Amino acid sequence: MKRGHLIISALLLVVVLTGCMAEPDDDSRANVSVPSFTVDPSWPLELPNNWILGSVTGVFVDSRQHIWVTHLPETLTAEETSAVQDPPIGTCCAPAPVVIEFDQDGGVVQAWGEPTQSIEEFPRNPHGIFVDHNDYVWIGSYRHHRVMKFTRSGEVVLTLGEYDRNNGSNDKRLLGGPAGVWVDPVTNEAYIADGYRNRRVVVYDGDSGEYLRHWGAYGEVPDDEYDYADRNSEGSTVSQFSTVHGILGSNDGLIYVADRRGNRIQVFSQNGDYLMEKIVAPKTLASGSAFVFAFSPDEEQEWLYMADGTNHKVWILNRETLDIVGEFGRGGRQVGQFLRPHGMSADAEGNLYVGEASTGRRVQKFQVSRD
Repeated sequence: MKRGHLIISALLLVVVLTGCMAEPDDDSRANVSVPSFTVDPSWPLELPNNWILGSVTGVFVDSRQHIWVTHLPETLTAEETSAVQDPPIGTCCAPAPVVIEFDQDGGVVQAWGEPTQSIEEFPRNPHGIFVDHNDYVWIGSYRHHRVMKFTRSGEVVLTLGEYDRNNGSNDKRLLGGPAGVWVDPVTNEAYIADGYRNRRVVVYDGDSGEYLRHWGAYGEVPDDEYDYADRNSEGSTVSQFSTVHGILGSNDGLIYVADRRGNRIQVFSQNGDYLMEKIVAPKTLASGSAFVFAFSPDEEQEWLYMADGTNHKVWILNRETLDIVGEFGRGGRQVGQFLRPHGMSADAEGNLYVGEASTGRRVQKFQVSRD
């Protein structure tokens, strides 16, 4: 699809999504220039080979400013992929490979990974993607308890955990529903949000896979015997992580953890010392509000963005204080709206790329501006 065809309708399609001040914290700083975002309806370009996306589970912008996406082809129906049925039942379409690398213009650079590959070569149900400082690609498999490290072209070089094996939150070798990965560019330590089954952050050496340490909510030892009470909308906190879903490290050495069903952000030192917490949208039941993070690209990383896949929006917080200063997005299928924002990353200019899971099945680019 050519950009020129879309520019004609730009006044109708470009939706300006400002950092809305409808629900800021009472103590949020006055007179701050909160980023605002404008959706780019021309990104990405049309996929080649009649490809279409299933549920998008991960998005990451690498050091080359290329955008990596993981999706789930198995979420597509036979009618949606009629051309590849046996026998074909139509002429469109075909599921895209699981991992796609886009350039800044939205064109496909490469794509690899199929659900039919050996489990030793490629994960089932990939969840979250991270490209580290050495250009290795890390992908979690939340249903089958593994994290796999690949070369840029898709050759597996390291596997953490074992297929379909879990031994609880205090096991040093096995994982339990890993959802996200962040690799420290200084120490090459891999921090894993091990949280669909387990209740922890666990850290391994990024080369050898050697276990280093782990911790649960508030920096304590995770307790798998803890019985969650029925959740309510009062915003009360619990002593254990609920669903450790997103993880990201900052330039100043802090680790930010998204406890999805706990509706909260917790911040730690790299050794697991608890520092602070923020409850976001406490009335959110269902799947919770805290999905994944991105930081603004300035050296101080002033802004923290949090994708909320239940309320279908992105929250904007001051990273230092965790004050909520804005939000953008609403539920829907129109350009600039969201249906289950699940993966998110920022490029060097501060633009955000948001991938939608469930039946959202797309990635959108939001261009940043400052008032």
